[in-house]
Amino acid sequence: MSELTVMAGYARALLELAVAKGASPQALAERSRIDADALQDADARIPFAKFVALMRAGKELSGDPALGLHFGEAIDLSKISIVGLIGRACETMAEAFVQLNRYRGLVIEVDLATAERFGLANGDGGIWMIDNRRNPDDFPELTESTMARIVCGCNRMIAESGGSGEAPAVKAVHFTHADPGYRAEYERIFRAPVTFGSDKNAMLVDPSWPAHRLAIQPRYVFGVLSAHAEALLANLERSKTTRGRVESLLLPALHAGDIGIEAVADKMGISRWTLARKLKAEGVTFEQCLDELRHKMALHYLSGKKASVNETAYLVGFSEPAAFSRAFKRWTGKSPRAALSRKI
Repeated sequence: MSELTVMAGYARALLELAVAKGASPQALAERSRIDADALQDADARIPFAKFVALMRAGKELSGDPALGLHFGEAIDLSKISIVGLIGRACETMAEAFVQLNRYRGLVIEVDLATAERFGLANGDGGIWMIDNRRNPDDFPELTESTMARIVCGCNRMIAESGGSGEAPAVKAVHFTHADPGYRAEYERIFRAPVTFGSDKNAMLVDPSWPAHRLAIQPRYVFGVLSAHAEALLANLERSKTTRGRVESLLLPALHAGDIGIEAVADKMGISRWTLARKLKAEGVTFEQCLDELRHKMALHYLSGKKASVNETAYLVGFSEPAAFSRAFKRWTGKSPRAALSRKI
């Protein structure tokens, strides 16, 4: 199984909350082994294990044992993630739920027991929203933060759409983990009976919940945001392949020119032979990865005149413009200057 990851913007929001509650940012960075620079790009990814370490360090250093619950209550996903923005552009709560399932991995990837993170089941006079995360009690803070985020996020969206400010009533909330000792905070946030040690992590919501209207943003916005989210999702899925990981390591060093398989394999913690074998299994060689990445980035820089021909040659790793021109003609059948004049 490939390494699970978390959106950097999500981790940054957690770090900022812990700091606001008194935790030292330096101590949080040391305990979680998260470089602050790695959190600057909201759509970048950090390992799930580091997010777990950040949450647990945040609880201890801030003195807030309910930090996960409070994180879910405080975070406004629309301010840090395209997933939150898509939710605001959905027409109904049911559609927002579908989109949350579709793009969940853009925020945080988890090990699932089924194809979908959340399932719906009728029963007990309402609709159960069931979290299908595998081994949830290994990190119960994620369960409580996710549930709180859904409830508080729904209330926030309904208030903005002109509603009463409260989602259709949550009738009950169940958790598989034991009572963590701050039940009153659960009851304050969920405003419903809370059961610990249950056989499921789930919320029972009113049957009217799926039809509740939102549409905070125009429908046109939904299409634009969805297209961008699909691109991000495709990039995330590619990053799970060996080729995707190689390209992510090559990209920041592309301008250096002389990038060998040994250096990339070393950063991945494997031998060059293992890397070559993994790439071969995906039907590509290291040389093809490098050549095709240079081709793609050259088109990107020349498109819309983002860089001159000479600048592009440097950025994609050619020390001589003439060598870049030959490569570009091999890629496209035309010279880079001709391509630049046509605004490819």
